[in-house]
Amino acid sequence: MSAETRAAGPGEGAIASLSASAGPSAVSPASPAGATRMTGAARRDQILAAARRVFAEGGYAASTDEVARAAGVSQPYVVRLFGSKRDLFLAAYRQATAEILAALSSVPPGPDAGALMGDAYVELLADRDLLRLVMHGFIAGTDPEVGREARHCLGEAFRLFTERSGADPDEGRRFVAFGMLINVLMATDAMAHTDEGPGIESLVRCVVESVQERRTE
Repeated sequence: MSAETRAAGPGEGAIASLSASAGPSAVSPASPAGATRMTGAARRDQILAAARRVFAEGGYAASTDEVARAAGVSQPYVVRLFGSKRDLFLAAYRQATAEILAALSSVPPGPDAGALMGDAYVELLADRDLLRLVMHGFIAGTDPEVGREARHCLGEAFRLFTERSGADPDEGRRFVAFGMLINVLMATDAMAHTDEGPGIESLVRCVVESVQERRTE
């Protein structure tokens, strides 16, 4: 990998994230509610957390009934709060992309902004449900609203990187592209399957070496 590409990729912490071999997150029902009645806002958050797990596991094809079971509530209650499955998926997806942009936005402008943004992004990859939900959103991007959210996330990541780091557009493109490559490698559990062929083994090694070299600069 070129030094130019190394400088644009996500930073420290990527090795640990890429090396994690955790499988798909389990989708388990929420624990029974205690004696104290939950507020409407707390119940909504509980359903959104369940929706993140369920949609991360099953994608847009997952049902509101699956989400309801994972949240420990009735399916009609989920529909009453969120409307259609599409609306529920959008709510969970918007929450996930907002977390990504909030992490990038937390880095102040300056000469180290690019590296710090890479580190902030890589930290998010420890949440496998977040990663997989975002990937499912890209797949479901033919839906007008989902597509708009996906494009907004990509565009804002590019804008934040270039504006806060002072990088040129090409560096911004490489930052977004390298981050997406890490996403795909993690979503496919590539680190645990490098023995499946020389191509995937070489690709993973290239990415890992790129991050290692950048960490020693």
